[in-house]
Amino acid sequence: MVFGMLSVVLFNVVDTIYVGRLGTQPLAAMSFTFPVIFLVMSIAMGMGVGVTSVIARVIGQGDRAQVSRLTTDGLILANVIVVLVALGGLLTIRPLFSAIGAAPEIVALIRQYMIPWYVGIGFIVIPMVGNSAIRATGDTKTPSLIMIIAGGVNIILDPLLIFGIGPFPRLELQGAAIATVISYSITFVAAIWILSKREHMINLSRPRVADVLSSWRRILYIAVPASATSVLVPLAGGILTRMVSGFGPAAVASYGAGTRVEALSMIGIHALFAAVSPFVGQNFGAGNHDRVRQAARFATRAAVIYGFGIALILAALARPIGNVFSSNPVVIDGIADYLRIVPFSYGLLGSMLLINAMFNAVNLPMRSAMLIALRLFAFAVPMAYIGSRVYGVMGMFAGIAVGNVCVGLVAIFFARRFLSILGTRTRREAA
Repeated sequence: MVFGMLSVVLFNVVDTIYVGRLGTQPLAAMSFTFPVIFLVMSIAMGMGVGVTSVIARVIGQGDRAQVSRLTTDGLILANVIVVLVALGGLLTIRPLFSAIGAAPEIVALIRQYMIPWYVGIGFIVIPMVGNSAIRATGDTKTPSLIMIIAGGVNIILDPLLIFGIGPFPRLELQGAAIATVISYSITFVAAIWILSKREHMINLSRPRVADVLSSWRRILYIAVPASATSVLVPLAGGILTRMVSGFGPAAVASYGAGTRVEALSMIGIHALFAAVSPFVGQNFGAGNHDRVRQAARFATRAAVIYGFGIALILAALARPIGNVFSSNPVVIDGIADYLRIVPFSYGLLGSMLLINAMFNAVNLPMRSAMLIALRLFAFAVPMAYIGSRVYGVMGMFAGIAVGNVCVGLVAIFFARRFLSILGTRTRREAA
């Protein structure tokens, strides 16, 4: 999972590094796209969470017919969502990015990237749902291998299409988007082939409408809260981007690069997140509650240790990392400030994310939604605002870190209560 997710994160990091060579304005434009792209990806991830949770629990119960029915209906639902998101996105590029603080000349650059990205969105979203279904079976290797190949293709295509190397035209931001869509098309073909030919999880028989709607209800019971709270993440990201835009394009570029490094450095947490979901889901479906408790305890401890280790590494390498993204001294200083402050909250933030995954896996999506909402709007955004008013951009970064720490402590409290109840239930069933 680490290597597969590393490939996904590298899509954004590699794009950002190459676009940074085009200048501060293109890098700022790329930073403005991040909350919106993350919004769309969050919807897809929410669908994936729903598919993984439902399918894993049904696998634990041993019902193979339901597994294929749920997988097929989940992919149909993903297609419907893709069409709606693509149309809505294409119609709202200018007003949406203007609303989050992009100047007219930056919006023109943003359009170059977002139009091809929206046109190819089906190749991005549908395989994410398909790979979630594969992971629900316990196979994390195949989806990871697919993403590694796609990430390699993106690394090769990016400089060719951005800078116009050899026979390729110089497309700059548009080239970065086209490279991403082409790379994700590989995952689309591979995921559909594996689900249909190897796993036999796609049912091509004509279903009854009632059966499809029943599958959608089961998936959406998890997916809607997961997507809604995932949507809150880019919404909060947009608010924070708007907040930092008041300090100028260099600050936006620094914040955007810092969040991309954050996504890369948190890869171990997200890999554990993806592994915990099918593990907990299958064991909960099979009634193995002791294994659920053991997994939750191990995962939260691992998150704290991992987060602290990553924070030490990023603090030591903060300035060299800044040099990778930009040659502007102001941008480099801003990236270094971000990496010396925010990462020290990653351990408790990671604990919250893992507890969130556990609640989704055991069919308690509203508890997961509550944790995400608390993190963003009770802690991170208000504290970032207070920090920015007191001590500028560095104060904003400190506020984000404090918010992450607070929500991690709250999540651990709720998880301990749930695991205690689960332990009592297990002892009662044994008796």
